Amino acid sequence: MTKPPAVRGLHHFAWRCRDAEETRAFYEDLLGLPLVHVIRLDRVPSTGEYCPYVHLFFEMSDGSNIAFFDLGDGVRAEPSANTPAWVNHIALRVDSLAGLEDMKARLQAAGVDVIGPVDHHFVKSIYFFDPNGFRLEFTTPTGTPAQHAAFRSEARGQLDDWTAEKAARAARAVD
Repeated sequence: MTKPPAVRGLHHFAWRCRDAEETRAFYEDLLGLPLVHVIRLDRVPSTGEYCPYVHLFFEMSDGSNIAFFDLGDGVRAEPSANTPAWVNHIALRVDSLAGLEDMKARLQAAGVDVIGPVDHHFVKSIYFFDPNGFRLEFTTPTGTPAQHAAFRSEARGQLDDWTAEKAARAARAVD
C-alpha cells in the first residue's frame, strides 16, 4: 500500500447553529475571528436535498476556519445523549498564557461562564460554551520540545496498553 497524501491542516470544522447573526456576533465580535465567506443555497451540493441554508466561515490566523450552518429554523444541534458534555469540543490555540488570560477575561466580561485555566502539564486551557451549546477550548502549549517528543514516542504504546486493558475489562464483564 502506498503512503497516503499529506494532510496539510484543517480547512474548516462545521456544525449547526441556531442563528447566523448570533453566531457571527460571538465568533467575530467577541472571539475576533473574521467572517470571511458566506454561502446561501437552497439545495445541498453533495446530496441534492432541498434545504435552504446559510453556511458561515470564520477564519483563524493560520487560514483555517470554523464554519456553521444556519438551517433557518432556530434549532441548534442537540448534544449526544450518550456522551458527556465535556467530550465533544474543539480546541483553538492562542500564543501565550497572557493571551489565554486575556481571552478568559474577555469572555467573562461578556457574561460567558469559563472554566480554567486547567493545567494539563503540556498545555493550559480554558473551557466554555458558545451560544449554540458547542464546547470550545482555548489552549496554549506549556511543555518543552523534549516533553512533546517524549509524548510522541510514547503515544502508540500507551494506546496499545489502553486497548488491552479495555479488552480485559470487557472480558471480565462477560464472565
